[in-house]
Amino acid sequence: MVVTPENILFISSVLLILSIVASKTAGKAGIPILLLFLAIGILAGSEGIGGIYFNDPNLTQFLGITALTYILFSGGLDTKWQSIKPVLGPGLVLSTVGVLLTAVSVGLFVHAVSSFSLLEGLLMGAIVSSTDAAAVFGILRAKSIGLKGNLRPMLELESGSNDPMAYFLTIGLTSMLSIEQFTFIDLIPVFFMQMAIGGAGGYLLGRGIVLIINRINLEYEGLYPVLMLGMVAMLYALIDFAGGNGFLGVYVAALAIGNGKMVHKKSLIKFFDGVAWLMQIVMFITLGLLVFPSQVMPIIGLGALVSLFLIFVARPLGVFVSLAFFKYKIRDKLFISWVGLRGAVPIVFATFPLIAGVEKSNIIFNIVFFIVLTSVALQATTLSIMAKWLSLAVPEGLKRRSLLDLELSEDFKNALVEVDLPEDSEIGGKKIWELDFPKTSLIVLINRNEKFITPNGLTELKGGDKLLIMMNSENEEHKVKATLGV
Repeated sequence: MVVTPENILFISSVLLILSIVASKTAGKAGIPILLLFLAIGILAGSEGIGGIYFNDPNLTQFLGITALTYILFSGGLDTKWQSIKPVLGPGLVLSTVGVLLTAVSVGLFVHAVSSFSLLEGLLMGAIVSSTDAAAVFGILRAKSIGLKGNLRPMLELESGSNDPMAYFLTIGLTSMLSIEQFTFIDLIPVFFMQMAIGGAGGYLLGRGIVLIINRINLEYEGLYPVLMLGMVAMLYALIDFAGGNGFLGVYVAALAIGNGKMVHKKSLIKFFDGVAWLMQIVMFITLGLLVFPSQVMPIIGLGALVSLFLIFVARPLGVFVSLAFFKYKIRDKLFISWVGLRGAVPIVFATFPLIAGVEKSNIIFNIVFFIVLTSVALQATTLSIMAKWLSLAVPEGLKRRSLLDLELSEDFKNALVEVDLPEDSEIGGKKIWELDFPKTSLIVLINRNEKFITPNGLTELKGGDKLLIMMNSENEEHKVKATLGV
């Protein structure tokens, strides 16, 4: 086939549409959607029925980093601070110490059972040490899974914050294998610098983005998501240029943005949810295209050993040690261990040694791909079963709705209340986004001198306005009126 813009657009659109349509059938059949996307990529590849030859690790890495940036941003954007605050300590320990323990234990095991050197084994351990945000966010937010206690926010926090640690270990060990006289001691100051700049820079830039969105007052509402797309990419690049960890910066910035007062927040959260799904599909299909099944077959034996060790030994070891000083029951730790899903992120990280020309990097890539396949196939399909077996699943009729579920719900309002602002109201001149309104209340209409205004967060209130407000309860009505000073 001659490569033309038209052919590229046609093939891309076909793969995208096939992935989305097939996901509906896959969900009913119990097949993990992420595994389906990978399969479509493999089938479309040079050794599949599609016959598309693709062997470009550099392009794959670029697409993977771009996709992961937006996936992490989407995950952080709809993570509520009130939900993760109780699990902040154990979540951060799990995403740092847990990742390190997993990487080291897998590295030692690989070195013991194969011809890999210790550094090569540790590199493989680092690549597969983090859980995949795309996989965990997608599965845990499926309505079919409800978990007791704070397990869900804990798992989402861990999966969103542990990629920076795995990325640092992967880059560091790749450098040690490919650059002469580069030692472990050289990594220590780099680690603290990356985490400090990434965390602080992400928070400051996130607060800056909230200020820009609230003040810029664009003429067309549809431009706000476009503006945010550009700012997220710039955010990652600025933090990376400054020597920080871009992934950590993006996630922290998303937390700051999602928990701040911002106009059009609801539409932006929904928009980036769609972007995250698009990025997942693109990333998994691209990674599927990059894989040559004939090269995976010879390493299935070693791949199966490493995968089983990771699932049943390394991940539980990291979880149990990390949470030893926190009040978690054994069944909670067992379930957290089982949700150590590996997705596209390890495959993206495996492209770094490929590009750096590390010896055995091609074998590492194929083993990592096999580990991802077994992890998604085994763990993703049995999450709900494990939750029920460990008595951690919430009965269908008793599932609790998170703060985000309420905020994004289209049907949570059950009362319309009209409120008249006094002519000398203290909130006259204030914009709606500046008010300390309950998150589940919404001003839907303003009657100003018999002219009706459909408001948004940038609309200024004036004395004498008559507000039509949707709210959830009588108690909420009291809070709204107190905020409005009536």
